[in-house]
Amino acid sequence: MGVMTTGRTSIPTGRPFTVADLEAMPDDGNRYELIDGMLIVIPAPGWSHQEMALSLAVELRGACPRELRVLVAPFAVQTAFDSEVQPDVIVARYTDLTARNLPAAPVLAVEVLSHSTALHDRNTKKAHYQRIGVASYWLLDPAEPGALTAFELDGAGAYREVGHVVGDEEFRAERPFPVTIVPARLLDGLRP
Repeated sequence: MGVMTTGRTSIPTGRPFTVADLEAMPDDGNRYELIDGMLIVIPAPGWSHQEMALSLAVELRGACPRELRVLVAPFAVQTAFDSEVQPDVIVARYTDLTARNLPAAPVLAVEVLSHSTALHDRNTKKAHYQRIGVASYWLLDPAEPGALTAFELDGAGAYREVGHVVGDEEFRAERPFPVTIVPARLLDGLRP
């Protein structure tokens, strides 16, 4: 076990990463996440990614009941000493939130796909969210005309797909609260 030094930052080697290591990472424009001690570096997102995430957050916030809150990244979901993720959009119980992070599973986690994150979002993060008990997980794809795939935990604690819509199709969610989302409308800000 050792430490690799890069400029002013020391990065541990030979052992899994911890949240304490994550807090020491440089402020270099990347987001750093941990899943079971594995470091994931996420480059700054592009315009279509940000447009879709922000538009969804606005839609969710407009329909959100008072006992829940909608937050956007960067905001940490830290459920273990070796796991901290920052979903693009979360819906959490007000009573679960702290000023610093969310130390419990959100009721909804949303990831917006990009070339650099799609593999993790579809696999590693989906499995992590399932394991920690995130009741609803949505994947948004900003590639024209836009798409939304929704998963919900079943009685056995496994995700099952409950919806997939593209473009102008409507997704009518019941969980975590009733809301209708049209993927193409989440991309309207990209057009003049």
